[in-house]
Amino acid sequence: MTGTKTKPHYTGHRDRLRQRFLSAGPDGLADYELLELLLFGAIPRRDVKPLAKQLLDEFGGFAGVLAADPAHLEQRGGLGPSAVVALKAVQAAAERMLRQQVAERPVLGGWEQLMAYLRLAMQDQTTEQVRLLFLDKKNALIADEVMQQGTVDQAPVYPREVVKRVLELGATAIILVHNHPSGDPQPSEADIAMTHQIALALSSVDVVIHDHVIIGRAGQASFRGLGLL
Repeated sequence: MTGTKTKPHYTGHRDRLRQRFLSAGPDGLADYELLELLLFGAIPRRDVKPLAKQLLDEFGGFAGVLAADPAHLEQRGGLGPSAVVALKAVQAAAERMLRQQVAERPVLGGWEQLMAYLRLAMQDQTTEQVRLLFLDKKNALIADEVMQQGTVDQAPVYPREVVKRVLELGATAIILVHNHPSGDPQPSEADIAMTHQIALALSSVDVVIHDHVIIGRAGQASFRGLGLL
């Protein structure tokens, strides 16, 4: 009939996907379908199913898409600013939720929550990042700070900077964390040497390293668990 507009074919698909999410929950959706849901609001007039599948292939999975650098999402993923913000906001919300859970109890008593937070924040980073968790005498989290951002295989941390920050915050212990973009979390000789240098510097101010954790896509490695501390 003249003047009648045909709805785009993806309109019904969006409605069905939203309804399935509400009735079955996120476990009832494939990764590309959950990614579609995140893109609906930012890309209202386009079939985003092919885009969602392309992003998963390009960035190696759902977590890789959320953790990707905004510039890479634009250049390699073909996303506009609104879509990039939508994805990065989800990552930020998830990190904030897990960080709050970590902060609400002694860190050593909530190790699983801590590892979940660190994996989300660090395992898909494409460059090395060194993070320090500063703890008080009850092992509660005082601060969580990125101390150094480096290259694909190096992020040097200087013991004097660690000691200075520990004293500024009044911390009595730290947990040292960094990622291996290669995916393999096993510590290198350089990692071991750095850890011992920092431990020695901190011992002069009666501060201990509870652990040094390396995060990789293949899992995580604990210096304490490996007998290296």
